[in-house]
Amino acid sequence: MDVFQHINHARMVTLLEEARIPWLLTPDRPTAELGQGAVVVEMKVRYRGQLRHSDGPLQVDMWVERLRSADWTIGYEVRPHGAENGVPAAVTASIQLAAFDIDTQRLRRLTTGERAFLAQFLHTVK
Repeated sequence: MDVFQHINHARMVTLLEEARIPWLLTPDRPTAELGQGAVVVEMKVRYRGQLRHSDGPLQVDMWVERLRSADWTIGYEVRPHGAENGVPAAVTASIQLAAFDIDTQRLRRLTTGERAFLAQFLHTVK
């Protein structure tokens, strides 16, 4: 918690990452190889309400907003623990990621398996 008595920006970005990693990089998932090379292209975080540590554990909803040949965008909504349906998100975010080949230092296309896994979560309007 910061001096304003809410979860600060750096911690919120870390929480978004902590939600994303097990979703994408669990060893039995087709996207596990992205752990060997993926980069953040762009991130937008919008604070619509205050979250305090006492609101945790936080509820983080994620989906794929856009899916292209080498990159995808994840949408997020963060609410206090136990928030009822219809409660507006305190934080909304989107993060564009791209598959990256560490050896060549270039973007790479998503594999068929990676695309199929991500496509399961594709929602254009949330």
